[in-house]
Amino acid sequence: MKLNRRNLIKNGLLTLGGIGLAPHLMEGAFAATPMKIDAKNRLIYSPFMHEHFIEESFNLAPILKAKLNANENPYGPPLSAQNAIKEAVVGGNRYAWKEMSDLISKISKKEGVPADHIMMGPGSSDLLEKVAIVLFMNGGNIVSADPTYMSLIKVAESVGAEWKAVPCKKDWSHDLKAMEAAIDKDTKLVYICNPNNPTGTLTPIKELEDFCSRVSEKVPIFIDEAYLELASGDTESMVSLLSKKKNVIIARTFSKVMGMAGIRVGYIAALPSFLEQINKITRGGMGISLPSILGATAAIEDKEFQDMTIRLNKETKEYVYSELTKMGYTYLPSYTNFILFPIKMNGKEMLKKMSEKGVGVRSFDIFDQTYCRVSMGTMDEMKMFTKSFSELS
Repeated sequence: MKLNRRNLIKNGLLTLGGIGLAPHLMEGAFAATPMKIDAKNRLIYSPFMHEHFIEESFNLAPILKAKLNANENPYGPPLSAQNAIKEAVVGGNRYAWKEMSDLISKISKKEGVPADHIMMGPGSSDLLEKVAIVLFMNGGNIVSADPTYMSLIKVAESVGAEWKAVPCKKDWSHDLKAMEAAIDKDTKLVYICNPNNPTGTLTPIKELEDFCSRVSEKVPIFIDEAYLELASGDTESMVSLLSKKKNVIIARTFSKVMGMAGIRVGYIAALPSFLEQINKITRGGMGISLPSILGATAAIEDKEFQDMTIRLNKETKEYVYSELTKMGYTYLPSYTNFILFPIKMNGKEMLKKMSEKGVGVRSFDIFDQTYCRVSMGTMDEMKMFTKSFSELS
């Protein structure tokens, strides 16, 4: 039977599992989570945040000339990882426990925490979702900023959690004071994405460190640091709080600065007592293949590639900043590999016109203002983006 996606959308029955050809709309476990559609045919993330999409996107991914909608690293995987993966395939008939242990040792050294503080997963989103499932199986609430990355929150809601959304401040940083006030006896987790997605903004490190240090005495705090390296020294990891026995969980990924989004490797660092809760239900590292592990082992030591990514990411952002300014647009200063900026047109129409030009971006309505979010590609791709965007009317 042929499915009529238009009717599914109109009836609010669309799930992202049913639109596998629209990966730019998928957010981790959203593939199995029914997405609510509002009267304006937008995906509903929260009362403050909705996403525009076009039905043409179902067949868009293979034909985009500039895929700038998923915050991927356009330069990876690094050659070191590619070679390691090729060589590893021949051993794909064996489990990778020793190789996993070797990778954990390298991560342990990098993060400055003992190996028993590390849990591996096929991407950090997988671990966000596992934490959500384990913590909220019996209800409770989760406190986070709004807007923010929704993977952990959506999974928590799907198993019975209440989401207590706290609007970001006017400068788009986390309103830590309001978040602390939102915590009650039923709060099981505070989630912080820093740098934040989809805004690309930072919460000041001293404020964040003080908040995490104090509040983690009452409730676990999950700090998602997927974009940390791309902040180029303007912030630092909260992983150091683990040495002070603070109940924080830090998520990191190989998808961004190391260019391995499709290879799927990530990890969390946390107190062993917290990781035990997860291990009672599910094992984090079981979902990672031997080639992925060996690719990650090579990538984590490839400082040259990481430095190149950071440098080129900065160059393309500066170029886009300049071009947007020439076109009369403002933007949110970004500490990530994407830029969010308010636009002067309908989000759905913008997506359609850009896709017709072979450029994939995303569009959100946040606090009643329409925004475009564009990921950083190569310089040629960003020139294609700015040229295409300047031609919109």
